[in-house]
Amino acid sequence: MIQVPENILMYIILAVIVIFILLLIRLEIKIKNLLGGTNAKNIEQSLVVLREEIKSMQVFSEKASIHFQSVEKRLRKSIQSVETVRFNPFKGTGAGGNQSFSTAFLNEQGNGVVISSLHSRDRISIFSKPVKNFVSEFEMSGEEKDVVRRAKVDIKS
Repeated sequence: MIQVPENILMYIILAVIVIFILLLIRLEIKIKNLLGGTNAKNIEQSLVVLREEIKSMQVFSEKASIHFQSVEKRLRKSIQSVETVRFNPFKGTGAGGNQSFSTAFLNEQGNGVVISSLHSRDRISIFSKPVKNFVSEFEMSGEEKDVVRRAKVDIKS
């Protein structure tokens, strides 16, 4: 057997004890950080509170999902695209300029209205045509068809 002087053996044992104490302190600090400085009874109460909060969050999530679905339904019916085309209905005569226009207001399904305005020197005429599925039951001018086509492209993109 190896002979080790008593004082060296005592220093080795003391060093091992100090290392174990430091490891124990480090472990205790980690546990306090994990538990937030609470005891076992407080941990149980904290878990009960967390469970209740999770349940309330689940209820909130379900209500929010239902609300978002209703908002989505309403959004589909709202105006999704507004397109305007300016034009001169009296080409060649110089009357009116490019002050005439057609504007389409359509929702996601292509339902809405086309409003057209024809400007001339003497008067302004305004027309409104309902649109269903990107088509009107009334005859549309080329500009009105163009503005509906542009709105359809805008909705589909």
